[in-house]
Amino acid sequence: MTTEAPRHTMTGSAHADQLLEMYRRMRRIRRFEERASELYKATEIPGFLHLSIGQEASAVGTCWPLGARDGITSTHRGHGHVLAKGLDSASMMAELMGKEAGTCHGRGGSMHIADPGLGIYGANGIVGAGLPIATGVATAAKLRAAGDVVVAFFGDGAVAQGMFHEAVNLAAVWDLPVVFLCENNHYSEFSPAAEQHRAPLSARAAGYGIGYAHVDGNDVLAVAGLMTDVVGRLRAGGGPVLVEAETYRWHGHYEGDPERYRSPEEVAAAKERDPLLVARRHLASAGVEAAQADAVDEEIDKEIEAAVQWARSLPEPAPESLYDFVSAPRPAVPEPAPADGEIFRSMDAVRLALEHELTADPTVFVAGIDVGAGGNVFGLTRGLAQAFPGRVRDTPISESAILGTAVGAAMAGMKPVVEIMYMDFIGVCLDMLLNQAAKLRFMTGGRASMPLVVRTQFGAGRSSGSQHSQSLEALLAHIPGLTVVMPSNPADTYGLLRAAIQDPNPVVFVENRLQYGFKGPKPPVGHMIPLGKAKVVREGTDITLVSWSRMVQDALAAAELLAAEGVSVEVIDLRTIAPLDRETVLASLAKTNRLVIAHEAVRDFGVGAELAALAVDEGFWHLDAPVTRVAPPAMPAPYAPSLERLWLPSSDTIAETLRRIAAV
Repeated sequence: MTTEAPRHTMTGSAHADQLLEMYRRMRRIRRFEERASELYKATEIPGFLHLSIGQEASAVGTCWPLGARDGITSTHRGHGHVLAKGLDSASMMAELMGKEAGTCHGRGGSMHIADPGLGIYGANGIVGAGLPIATGVATAAKLRAAGDVVVAFFGDGAVAQGMFHEAVNLAAVWDLPVVFLCENNHYSEFSPAAEQHRAPLSARAAGYGIGYAHVDGNDVLAVAGLMTDVVGRLRAGGGPVLVEAETYRWHGHYEGDPERYRSPEEVAAAKERDPLLVARRHLASAGVEAAQADAVDEEIDKEIEAAVQWARSLPEPAPESLYDFVSAPRPAVPEPAPADGEIFRSMDAVRLALEHELTADPTVFVAGIDVGAGGNVFGLTRGLAQAFPGRVRDTPISESAILGTAVGAAMAGMKPVVEIMYMDFIGVCLDMLLNQAAKLRFMTGGRASMPLVVRTQFGAGRSSGSQHSQSLEALLAHIPGLTVVMPSNPADTYGLLRAAIQDPNPVVFVENRLQYGFKGPKPPVGHMIPLGKAKVVREGTDITLVSWSRMVQDALAAAELLAAEGVSVEVIDLRTIAPLDRETVLASLAKTNRLVIAHEAVRDFGVGAELAALAVDEGFWHLDAPVTRVAPPAMPAPYAPSLERLWLPSSDTIAETLRRIAAV
């Protein structure tokens, strides 16, 4: 049941030393932001800059009761949050200037500062994106049961994002130790909040069944007092709370904003409630002399100026470091011996791989729609929820929250394996792959760890229609930082999934649902297959045929047909789409001098086109015939079986192409 916390205020009875420290932290934020504004105008800070002048009290008061293990996620206006959580001003200033010694080695800049070691899980350039990430950090905290809490800072504009709804709802359903802290500065970029929302946050909290509290965000004592109570309840096992801190930003949405949407008189009136002046009045009430506060001002001015001078003296990142931090070093995994055990199915391989990793590593957990009690829509995870209580978790139908949970939990030291029921639904949560999972390690200069797996499945051929039949690997492979894996048989499914879970990088693991019943020899328990390494699954001398996933079986069948006609076809199973094993493909092309690519994804702009470009670029002098692709035409998958059969390649259409290329 939702309860609304009363407005919470504190008096000068707070210890003077604590109050002076609160003032010091607020003054640090204010002076940092003022100097950043000046440096931006002087072109010493490149890129976008969003300042939090006027919002210092909400940042400091919120972080006041947090410990080193507690976490925060932030926004594009996040300097104050990360300074309040303990990040040093010097490395931050260097980061804003794009220097190698910056917090994120100059890879993130103003909007992407993070240090998970301090519980800072990232400022974020995407409005609302920190909210589902915070649910992931809170999930890790709950699984560890160490009493840690998480604060997700967001602005009033983020309430309009679907990620807000998904994150808060998931946190409520899972009863997570997270505070959703809205800094309501009354403007969503240029638009007044009244024009953006019709329901107040108190009503929204009631709708989610979570607690709500309102506080004067310009009064650091009020914020700190309220948050001390809220955090204490969460440490004792309480569920999520939505806190609204009313405040005001003095500068525009970004530096350079002409601010035509509000009057100078409005800004001047807001400055009468300057959080630093409010804090000074509290200091006076507590018996702290003005000279002590003045001394703090002088101390902070010197600190920030020293930070500026230090940052100015530093070098920019070296040219040879351009590719650093895109992916974590991948552990070497030798190619295993072929499987020769009893016959089992691809669906068994998925369950056994998950079971093995859940047993071996307590940081692994599985989450997704109906993966727990329901055992997955295809029965792949049946029995795992009972075998691993709390670690195989059902989620609402909230793909962005599912992916965000994986991102946050990975940064917090877990190894999440989350399921997106159909590959087509990747579009619903693409931001969490495109802008979060794939980029956070790079943007944080390697500070963010991202060992997560996204399991999904696809497969045309059973009249599933245009929204349940898409093969979207080219879209995912085009995102730097993502690893994309597509196995073609049961043994590879087992070995590649285990390798993906143990890998330090974000991996999208794509199964073909038409292969769940496909049978093959079972490998030994320790079986693992190296990521990023293709395999020659049939030796040949006349034509190289490259494929992946279920179509490898059609390729093998076509090669068998051509063998009866005297044409020797070498079949390569890519297994991993990104990173692409160029060496294996080029080595085969050098032997056969002909290349055909077969895939289930539509022909235009696909992985086949990338392989064709590779052959023309690096293998040109080996080519004795045109590089040819066998793939569906660029149109949605038909529903009618007759049209779908016409649209989708088969072993026969692959064989026809092989014959044509062999004759060239």
